[in-house]
Amino acid sequence: MKRQPTHFRRTLCAVAIAAGALMWQNVAWSWGGAEQAVTIAPPVRDEAPATSHSETAIFAGGCFWGVQGVFQHVKGVTSAVSGYTGGSAQTANYDTVSTGSTGHAESVKVTFDPTQVSYGTLLQIFFSVAHNPTELNRQGPDSGTQYRSAIFPQTPEQQQVAQAYIKQLNASHAWRAPLVTRIENNAHFYPAEGYHQNYLTENPEAPYIVINDMPKLTQLKQLFPTRYNTQPVLVKDTKSL
Repeated sequence: MKRQPTHFRRTLCAVAIAAGALMWQNVAWSWGGAEQAVTIAPPVRDEAPATSHSETAIFAGGCFWGVQGVFQHVKGVTSAVSGYTGGSAQTANYDTVSTGSTGHAESVKVTFDPTQVSYGTLLQIFFSVAHNPTELNRQGPDSGTQYRSAIFPQTPEQQQVAQAYIKQLNASHAWRAPLVTRIENNAHFYPAEGYHQNYLTENPEAPYIVINDMPKLTQLKQLFPTRYNTQPVLVKDTKSL
C-alpha cells in the first residue's frame, strides 16, 4: 500500500477527529499499526572509544517521519534530518522517490556525540525500536524499495560494527525471521523537503503518526529510559534544506 500524500493525511486527520471512533477504527484497519519493539542485547562489537564529539550515521527503516522522531529523542544525538539515500541528486525529491524506481530509501542522517552515545547503541535502538528489520521493502502500511531496511556506513569501522551486529542478532533469534537489513555503500545523503522535517513533533495527532509512530516513542522510553530525551532535537532551519 503506497503511503498517501501529505496533504491527504492532513485532511484525513481533521475528518477522523470529527467522525469519531468509527473512523478511527477504519483508519487503523487500512493503515496497519505500530510495530512492536523487540528487546535485544547491545552489540558485542562497537566502535573504539571516541576522541571527537561529532559523528554521523545514516539509517533507513520505512517512513522517515518515525525514524527521525525516534532519534530526535535520543540523548547524545545533536541532529536528525529526514532525507533520501541510495540514488542520485536528480531524483532526490519526494514525488520521484515515491515511485520506488530511484534507488533511494527514505532515510535519516543522525549526527551524534560518540562520547555520550555510541554508534552501537544507535544501532540497537534502530533495530529494536525504530523499525522492524525483518520486513522486506516495507514497514507497516508502506511498501516499496524506498521503505527498505538499510544502513549506510560512513566509515569502515561503522560497516564492521553493523555487519557484526546483524550476525549477532540473527544468531540470537530475537525475531522469528532473519533480518533483511542491507548494508549499502552509496551513502550520499540528500535532505528531504522542509515539510517532512520534524513531522512527528509537529503533527502528533495525524492518524498516520498516532497509529504507526507515537508508540515508538513510548517504547523508546520504556526500553531505553536512560537514553530518552524528553525534548526532541529539532531541525531548526527547514527552509534552507
